[in-house]
Amino acid sequence: MTNKSHDHEKAYRLFFGSLANKNRLEIINILRKGKKCVSEICQETGFEQTMVSHNLKRLETCGMVFVEQEGKHRYYSVNQETIKPLLEMIDGHMKKYCCKIVGECKKR
Repeated sequence: MTNKSHDHEKAYRLFFGSLANKNRLEIINILRKGKKCVSEICQETGFEQTMVSHNLKRLETCGMVFVEQEGKHRYYSVNQETIKPLLEMIDGHMKKYCCKIVGECKKR
């Protein structure tokens, strides 16, 4: 395996591993509703601040979320250009192909 293909595979594992983590996925789903600061995310999830910050850093590293400074607060939001459409596509896929899991089977 070449270094280039190994790096590509490593990037895939980092990206999909970030989405597969239940805590990060919960944070992403909260941010899909709109931008939030860490304390708001902690309040909605019940997670500790350090855990939320750690997971947000991982999501930011992968380009899944963006951060903007407003006064004393840092607000996080889902990447509207790529991650939001990707999650919407995954939602559609799950409704069509994983309906027994998500409980939204269409009558055929």
